[in-house]
Amino acid sequence: MTATLLVTGASGHLGRSVINHLLDTFKVPASRIIATTRTPASLADLAARGVTVREADFDDQASLAKAFAGTDRALIISTNELAIQGKRREQQLAAVAGASKAGVGHLLYTSMPNTEPGSPVLFAPDHYDTEQAIKASGIPYTIFRNGWYGENLFMAMPQVLASGQWYTSAGDGAISYGARDDYAAAIAAGLASDTSESKTYTLTGPKAYKTAEVAAIVTELTGKPIQVIQLSDEALTEGMKGAGLPEGIAKVLVSFDAATRAGDLGMVTDSVETLSGRKSAPLKQFLEANKAALAG
Repeated sequence: MTATLLVTGASGHLGRSVINHLLDTFKVPASRIIATTRTPASLADLAARGVTVREADFDDQASLAKAFAGTDRALIISTNELAIQGKRREQQLAAVAGASKAGVGHLLYTSMPNTEPGSPVLFAPDHYDTEQAIKASGIPYTIFRNGWYGENLFMAMPQVLASGQWYTSAGDGAISYGARDDYAAAIAAGLASDTSESKTYTLTGPKAYKTAEVAAIVTELTGKPIQVIQLSDEALTEGMKGAGLPEGIAKVLVSFDAATRAGDLGMVTDSVETLSGRKSAPLKQFLEANKAALAG
């Protein structure tokens, strides 16, 4: 295979991990890899390895066709713009248009599970509309619906361990947490393949866990007991606002719990292993390897 592979958002955690797997796991020559970012200087190490680094700003649509030029297979990593509603959708649709204008032969995109209308997750429409734009472009595609990262637990767990209380509205819903690097390996495998088939994969960890089960694992690893306290969505939102979070961010976070409660994040697939050849790390193994991050 001699295709040129492009990764957007290459300075982010997922983008860097995908490129590392292209280089080190799948032995793709650096000369065939293009890494795009708003901050090219942050990728000096990749440039030193022979990767082509280009500036790409999803807010500057005119620049995107140039950024995607000469690319056979392009991975669009969803942006992290959540503060302004609809901003991420606008950015990602611009990226799809830019890739189409540049004549990219295969589009790959990182989405989320169950994006269809009706999802409780407030930003699900951003992903759904991007998926639809990709399909409407007529370009062969691979969509990766990434399940929840195990790393997401590190955002709240230091406060949970400090207080001994985990406030949630997830009820008996479960999440199949997966390690970001496992997802990156699967995505890199899809990007490095020569398939022209259009397909959607849901990437997950190997098992789904309820909040109380996650709490039990964390307690076992840290020796600190955690009391899980179930609240309504409204009460949880007010509690987050009281802790200093902006209302918009609080509502987004609570929508994750609502989606968990609805069963939207508990699916388990073997797509990570199918694509990458390696099994997803079990949650306990992942948390044990990252125990220091639990306490912040």
